[in-house]
Amino acid sequence: MGYPRKLTRRFRAFDNFAISFTIINIISGIFSAFGFGLNAGGPRILVFGWIGVSVMVLFIAAAMAEISSAYPTSGALYFSAGKLAKRHKGAWSWYTGWLNFVGQVGGTAATGWAAATFIQAFIAMQWPSYEVSAQRTVLITGVIVLFQALANTYTVHLVAILNRISVWWLLVGMVVIVTALTVIPSHHQSASFVTHFANNTGFTNGIYGAMLGLLVTSWTFTGFDGSFHMSEETVQATVNAPKGIMRAVGYSAITGLILMLALVYAIRDYADTAAATAPAVQVLIDALGMGTAKLLLLIVIGAMLFCGLANMTSNTRQIFAFSRDGAMPGSRWWHSVSARTRTPVKAVWLAAACSMVLVIPGWWSQTAFTAIVSVNVVGLFLAYGVPIYLRLRLNDFEPGPWSLGRYGKLIGTVAVIWILVSNVLFMLPHASPITASTFNYAPVALAVVLLIATVWWFATARRRFQGPVSYGSPDEVAAMDLI
Repeated sequence: MGYPRKLTRRFRAFDNFAISFTIINIISGIFSAFGFGLNAGGPRILVFGWIGVSVMVLFIAAAMAEISSAYPTSGALYFSAGKLAKRHKGAWSWYTGWLNFVGQVGGTAATGWAAATFIQAFIAMQWPSYEVSAQRTVLITGVIVLFQALANTYTVHLVAILNRISVWWLLVGMVVIVTALTVIPSHHQSASFVTHFANNTGFTNGIYGAMLGLLVTSWTFTGFDGSFHMSEETVQATVNAPKGIMRAVGYSAITGLILMLALVYAIRDYADTAAATAPAVQVLIDALGMGTAKLLLLIVIGAMLFCGLANMTSNTRQIFAFSRDGAMPGSRWWHSVSARTRTPVKAVWLAAACSMVLVIPGWWSQTAFTAIVSVNVVGLFLAYGVPIYLRLRLNDFEPGPWSLGRYGKLIGTVAVIWILVSNVLFMLPHASPITASTFNYAPVALAVVLLIATVWWFATARRRFQGPVSYGSPDEVAAMDLI
């Protein structure tokens, strides 16, 4: 791909799959957004929306997997955008990279926020006198992000091991939770309950409320570009990276549906559950009792912490690659690699700091979590869509060993259409009445990033940034390898 090798290839096929499977993280995604879905469409949208959106995400994953086979680099999306563009390669690469950056940062922030919320729920269950507050959520999120940054800085080999463990944590944890919700409760909802519809968003239009409910699944299925970003550290990346993407999305779709059905049918009192501070936790308490609920909640919290750790690892690889091509302020800092761990340590701390900037508005905003999620999903899925769109325009695309063949353009077209539809939903208001505390500030955050990127592009970057840099011919680059 034209770069001297700085990162060691320590990831096997399973490790590459594990990074995306852990970031998607069905337990984290479903438990953190379950309450939003109960109020925006109810069981009908939670279950059937999961099935429909999962299919759409598989189209996106397949289109991305084909591109990852052709361009297996840490730069991933922005690198492939620069290579696939017919004209203005630098501009396409520039905006894709910045969208990917803000989306990745949003993912780290949103997962940390979700973990902090459920940690507070556990503390309140253990010590009823504890008062849950938004300010404490922000502080706990800060501590979580700090420890994840420290882990990515000092215990890189441990992080790789934890990513492998996380897969089994998710699978075994899902089996434990589903089994408990199926076997222990003396009462379950009737089979027809899955068609129950509810719109408690404050908007009178039920279709609008139902469309918002689709965001539960979209939020869960983010971050599978992690396998793409880790391709420089993966053996036989032209095959193992695309397989990692497809397996992560496919397995998550199946296991996530099972978990969603278990939670939906275990609901006791719909109104009380939907109005609870943490509705998914309320389902566990009502169905299983306080003691069992607390034990299962530890599984959920562990899954969220694994998810955040993997997300930050992926986030730093994107920063490293983008800086390697001189596309970020202080690029020489962010693409430097630790001599001890052979990882971009400074990029770790930039990712951590930027994540906290997104979290801080949660100190006073009631809709901070959905706004951070929106930043995460819109940024990432737009970044996913750009290279897929450019691949559709390129008639002489040369696929790698993993190819969609003659179905590539059809799959890519469906993927781009769904990305546009879902992103519009994430930018719209999520609660009514719209006030300062319920305002969805995701469009503002994204607009600020795009404004900065645009001003910077026309001021200086367009004259010096022409897209991914080539350091020489394959033989010349091989002689430069720094490992």
